[in-house]
Amino acid sequence: MPRDCTSKSQEVSLKSRRFLARSRALRRSHLHIALGAGSLLVGLTTLFGVGIASPAAADRTAQSRSAPPPFEQQRAMTSPHHPAVPASAMEPSAPVLDRTGWTASASSEETGGENGRAANVLDGNNATFWHSKWSGTATRPPHTITLDMHRTAVVSALVYQPRTGNANGRIGEYSISVSKDGQDWGSPVASGTLADDVGAKTLGFAPQGARFVRLTAQTEAGGRGPWAAAAELNLLGDPGSPEATVDLARTGWTATASSEETGGENGRAANVLDGDPDTFWHSRWSGTAAPLPHSITVDMKRTADVSALSYQPRRDRANGRAGSYTVTTSTDGTTFGEPVAKGTWKDDETVKTATFTRTEKARYVRLTVTTEAGGRGPWTSAGEIRLSGPADPAVHGSWGRIIGFPLVPVATAVLPGDKMLAWSAYAVDNFGGSNGFTQTAILDLKTGKVTQRRVDNTGHDMFCPGIAMLADGRVLVTGGSNAEKASIYDPATDEWTETTDMNIPRGYQAMTLLSTGDAFVLGGSWSGGEGGKDGEVWSPDTETWRKLPGVPADRAMTADPDSPYRADNHMWLHATSGGKVLQVGPSKQMNWITTTGDGSLTSAGNRADSGDAMNGNAVPYDVGKLLTLGGAPAYEKSDATRRAYTVSVSGDKVEAARTGDMEQARGFSNSVVLPDGKVAVFGGQSHVVPFSDATAVMTPELWDPATGEFTPLATMAVPRNYHSVANLLPDGRIFSGGGGLCGGCDTNHPDGAVFTPPYLLDEDGSPKPRPAITGGVPPRSAPGSTLTVTTDKPVKSFVLMRAAAATHSTDNDQRRVPLESTATGDGTYRVTVPSDPGVVLPGNYMLFALDADGVPSESRFLTVS
Repeated sequence: MPRDCTSKSQEVSLKSRRFLARSRALRRSHLHIALGAGSLLVGLTTLFGVGIASPAAADRTAQSRSAPPPFEQQRAMTSPHHPAVPASAMEPSAPVLDRTGWTASASSEETGGENGRAANVLDGNNATFWHSKWSGTATRPPHTITLDMHRTAVVSALVYQPRTGNANGRIGEYSISVSKDGQDWGSPVASGTLADDVGAKTLGFAPQGARFVRLTAQTEAGGRGPWAAAAELNLLGDPGSPEATVDLARTGWTATASSEETGGENGRAANVLDGDPDTFWHSRWSGTAAPLPHSITVDMKRTADVSALSYQPRRDRANGRAGSYTVTTSTDGTTFGEPVAKGTWKDDETVKTATFTRTEKARYVRLTVTTEAGGRGPWTSAGEIRLSGPADPAVHGSWGRIIGFPLVPVATAVLPGDKMLAWSAYAVDNFGGSNGFTQTAILDLKTGKVTQRRVDNTGHDMFCPGIAMLADGRVLVTGGSNAEKASIYDPATDEWTETTDMNIPRGYQAMTLLSTGDAFVLGGSWSGGEGGKDGEVWSPDTETWRKLPGVPADRAMTADPDSPYRADNHMWLHATSGGKVLQVGPSKQMNWITTTGDGSLTSAGNRADSGDAMNGNAVPYDVGKLLTLGGAPAYEKSDATRRAYTVSVSGDKVEAARTGDMEQARGFSNSVVLPDGKVAVFGGQSHVVPFSDATAVMTPELWDPATGEFTPLATMAVPRNYHSVANLLPDGRIFSGGGGLCGGCDTNHPDGAVFTPPYLLDEDGSPKPRPAITGGVPPRSAPGSTLTVTTDKPVKSFVLMRAAAATHSTDNDQRRVPLESTATGDGTYRVTVPSDPGVVLPGNYMLFALDADGVPSESRFLTVS
């Protein structure tokens, strides 16, 4: 087939510093690209593409990173263990749309005291800007500025560059709306809060066809006045993930090609439909190669609504990657109309999606490739081809608007009062060093507003931490960049305080609350030195840590080639009765852990035929029952698995069995159990690489314990891979967000979105009628107590869902506890809380009532202790 043409510690530290310097230089060299004919500089720091940054801002960023971090942080940031940002992550994943012929208009513009006209946002000059009226009587917010592209195009993000010479008018709270005709705007497609700085902001939303895009500024970021301003506005095009779609089932499909290789190898067209990206279609290359263009046609054997084509390049080498392409459709296989999508794909390994400008009713979909992306030869190849169609909300759920955060939400915790806490590191878009402070934010789930705070008083950079939700509802955060530190957030007072340092400094450790109310921690060699990250326990009564020499981390590790640096990370811990813990993974061997005295660790057997599954996860979906999903043999540069397993726990007996496989392999994904016992899995990659969106899986899946099978859910608008999170919310929906935190790269995703599961929606997307809990839920209850709960209509069951915290694909706090209940008439039920604190761990829970169709109420918070 065609081929592609000092002391030891001081020495290592010096090499790390040199590598770090080279990495910084590389990042700075990639930091800016030119947009259009103007001098607009684009820093590759944000969602789907590029964010704009001035040279001065870039210099300040470089200076802020100039102090060398401790050795373990240098290694984490720059060594082969935690590599510098991949080159592919430095490039825009969505094209910057050509602004030729565009116009801009604003609800208010300054024309008296200065030239603050709306047209200035399109002139390619950062020194000119749009400004709302300020001379005379200033116009009050909200202020809007509208871009008219004078043509319909697929749009996925708005890039906002604040004015650079003055802070006045920097936009704080914002929303974005789109329209095809300039009249019908519908609901906002994105909203959020921006940081008060000069850096560019890329504000993403679900890709869709539009002609008009409107940015609305509700507040000025610094509260300096009633103004809004922008130096430049740009739009990003098709990022490769269509709006409100779902992968179509490929059962019975066939594929034919204008040319296929059958002599030198199996390069038949049918390989693009077999679910294996390691088999592929290749145009004829043996003998005399078939010249370009090449086409491959998928016959779905039925007429369906189709809105996108997904193309996965072959994985073993670069030959034949599609470059310039068109997509056409047909109902009869003979007449193909004008292209419904066209463009040029980058020469890399990432999955590409051609989003159609409109939904097509078709049986046949044809991809025609006119150039090989790298110009290596007259070839075309494809590993897999998938088609997407409009999602059915009652089957696939639906996504809300993109919510912008002033940081990348790497860690999150659900709080009472419809709030969600999020935090990242010392910087809003990067990490490194032991800086002693952390950027945090709180999302108000009712209003969608996001507030930002820098936490300095605990001396703790809480990047890559362990997390445990405590018995009294507080959040304990340990280690990470400041590897020995421990901090506590109290949602009742909205205050952060420090507690006693751990005995063993750690990063990437695992934590869980115990049935005793103490907190247990294990592993974490990412920070604080490698190895020896044995167990220890924190007491809320004394706020002190106690070592557990009988719980060695090395007996709970995976066989990662970077052992122990990567092998003791992100363990899956499930607390049970008597202060015991079952370590379910990611090592293939499960382990029982006791925490009394010196502690102990003994094997609980292997997880059936599972291998090691780092960056997978485990979810308790019922009492004594867990589901494990995905993961990979090694932390990075490793193929993930599609496999899922159930683990049943009865006393000391542990049984594991393989259940149905996911449709797609996933590592770095996040999984959430729902009140009805089903488990949703979001995002991840089929080949795990930190800080990369290559091989991103955009279609979530839902596992049903009754069948053991997975079904696809509505496609996500944003890749959610390394450093992403997902959380069950108090109203039964799910937050999914984050990814990246890699400084000057394209895989920073400072945003999230709320997913509405299908159990809440009718076929037309309207909300289903829901039961409501009307009374009888006290703020606090003891294990074994009985509640008298009232509802507005008959319900079938009640369930407690633990308020949980997530980071790095792991959430050891979540669990689902079905409750015994008896109807006593007139919408009144006797509901019993389990008496075993190993079943219902102490802490905050969300109490849901479910009707006979499995539709949940909104929850009521209840502290069980």
